[in-house]
Amino acid sequence: MTDTPGWVSPGSSPSDPEDGRAPASAPAAPESPRPEGGAGTSAAPADATAPAPAPAASAAPPYAGAYGQPGAQVPPQQGFAPPPGWGRPPHQQQVGWGQPGWSQPGWGQPGWQPQWGSQPLTPKPGVIPLRPLGVGEILDGAITTSRKHWRTVLPLSLGVAVLTQGTSVAIQWYAQSNDTPGLAAVLLLGVGFLISAVASLVMSALLTMVVSKAILGEPVTAGAAWRAARPQFWRLLGLSLLIALICVGIVVLGLLPALIIGLASDNTSAAAATAVLGLLVAGLVATWMYVRLSLATPALMLEKQGIKAALARSRKLTRDSWWRIFGISVLGVVLTAIIAGLIAAPFTIGAGVASNPFAQLNDPNQPVTLSFLALLLTGVGGVLGATITVPVRAGINVLLYVDQRIRREALDLELARAAGLPEYGGTGWAGQPGQPPTGAA
Repeated sequence: MTDTPGWVSPGSSPSDPEDGRAPASAPAAPESPRPEGGAGTSAAPADATAPAPAPAASAAPPYAGAYGQPGAQVPPQQGFAPPPGWGRPPHQQQVGWGQPGWSQPGWGQPGWQPQWGSQPLTPKPGVIPLRPLGVGEILDGAITTSRKHWRTVLPLSLGVAVLTQGTSVAIQWYAQSNDTPGLAAVLLLGVGFLISAVASLVMSALLTMVVSKAILGEPVTAGAAWRAARPQFWRLLGLSLLIALICVGIVVLGLLPALIIGLASDNTSAAAATAVLGLLVAGLVATWMYVRLSLATPALMLEKQGIKAALARSRKLTRDSWWRIFGISVLGVVLTAIIAGLIAAPFTIGAGVASNPFAQLNDPNQPVTLSFLALLLTGVGGVLGATITVPVRAGINVLLYVDQRIRREALDLELARAAGLPEYGGTGWAGQPGQPPTGAA
């Protein structure tokens, strides 16, 4: 990935001639035929009175006629011809059909089966193949990134999860311990929300850089990811606030007619019906707008653009692909929520047992309260679930951005060059032992 949204078309390398023809830059063949015994110069005319020698039975027919003329015959290719795949790494060498080492039997021979639907190999220097991605490949790429780079990903998500869940547990415990929380509870809630939001932004910025390197197969540390993401952090903060204000503003506009009806008359039923209808319409519009702007964060971080340009890029990349992006995003949220729930389930059960749920049987009017141990168990379950699932969710968003650019802008060619694939203009083979891939995302 580069700093600019464009790409450079790969240079085409001339292929080796396989049919023995001269290359285009070679001089044209002479018009007159050349005898076999000649050395490139025209022979003297033969004596008309001399009898013509009888042709030998085993002699090859002369190559008569110029190249491209009727009756012309092309001489066989002379000199050493390298085998197919010569000069390539062993895993890239291919054996021609019918040659020794060909793994499949020839057409029509016993054991031959047609390979219906077979596709050519796609370069895959990192966690995804460099081509338009399917739904399963996007989900698998996000999970593979967390698994391969867990030393960088998990500490980041663990730190953010501890801050978020710790603040939530502290707020709940304070609210239970005080009947009238007052201003202190509101301030604590605001501070906790601010800490969680900032920590989530930092993690989103770092995970975006980690996924961009994982696509190229390059290792990345938390320090390197922070150095790459730090110049864009304040823009990311402004972008996140702007998207949140846009979505909240749409919801407020949807509830505005109900508020006007409630203030102008005492008809509460009409105001309630208008509020429900306005909230439904506003929710749909806010969801549509959020999906249209969902790729602005990776565009801002990876293309090093401003807030306005990132919003424009997101609208361009999501055009005519809204339903696909919406469906994959919802699928990712549902899957990560299920995984987080399964991880937190034992701790939730333990919290229920620690809160003494049978105490309310003696006094039904007694409010259900959670002990500090129950809150602590709930927080631990939430921390573990978020540590595992939040990186996957962030990876899905980045891979959706990459997939849309591959489909619309042929970003796979640029990624292949950045990964060091020589057939795309890069240097070195990505993934080779002792040859780490070069280039920057």
